[in-house]
Amino acid sequence: MAEKPKRPLSAYMLWLNSAREQIKKENPGIKVTEIAKRGGELWRAMKDKSEWENKAAKMKDEYNKAVQEFERNGGGKDSGKKKSKGAKKVAKKSKKKDSEDDDDESGEESD
Repeated sequence: MAEKPKRPLSAYMLWLNSAREQIKKENPGIKVTEIAKRGGELWRAMKDKSEWENKAAKMKDEYNKAVQEFERNGGGKDSGKKKSKGAKKVAKKSKKKDSEDDDDESGEESD
């Protein structure tokens, strides 16, 4: 079965991906966290973000179409990741409780 489409990047992330190399060139030896921090400063200072916002809107439209196609083809009905994670957590807790109960029972038996 095909996997659910991934969410599209935001306008900021699209811009940062294109500007990352330039930020590195202007600041040799800069850390990854500092690149993101500098990128945030540059993004906030930008006057015209329409180019990136338009690209992000287009990607979001494509994503929405892909999700609809995915759901039409039967995807996403019983394959929710959240459900399986929750089920695993419950299973782990119950196993832990069972082992604690076993310890209590073994302690009672040895008395």
